[in-house]
Amino acid sequence: MSTLTWSEGLELGLSFMDDTHREFVDLLAQCEGAADAELPALWDTLIAHTADHFGREDEWMLATGFASGNCHATQHKVVLQVLREGALHARQGDLGPVRQMIGELAAWFPQHAKSMDAALALHLRGVGFDAATGAVHAPQRLPATAISGCGGGSCG
Repeated sequence: MSTLTWSEGLELGLSFMDDTHREFVDLLAQCEGAADAELPALWDTLIAHTADHFGREDEWMLATGFASGNCHATQHKVVLQVLREGALHARQGDLGPVRQMIGELAAWFPQHAKSMDAALALHLRGVGFDAATGAVHAPQRLPATAISGCGGGSCG
């Protein structure tokens, strides 16, 4: 049984975010249940998905008034770097770090989704962001100054 399963508690109410998050949770579960021989390739698949996932969120933030070095995007960079370091260990036959990271990701992701991603979803809805086109339908609601925090009330 996976340490992290998809639930309504992870939903943000934006299908373009929820679908990607559901895929992340599913890939993480596949990694968790993988045999040692399968894990390195599945981990690489998780990394590719996560790089795309984070990259899209980072683009949405930049398109809607976040500073390039905001804390949400910075967290994405750090997590992705750690995942890539795990892949290096896995390629050398050391799966221990990846196995540990699976559990750490299962604990980290719900908090990230419920805080930073929830704040981003609220912001995107507020400015009328259309992920399919990149259009902002309520540009008057864009922030006057770039957001350097996560976009929520818990960070600056």
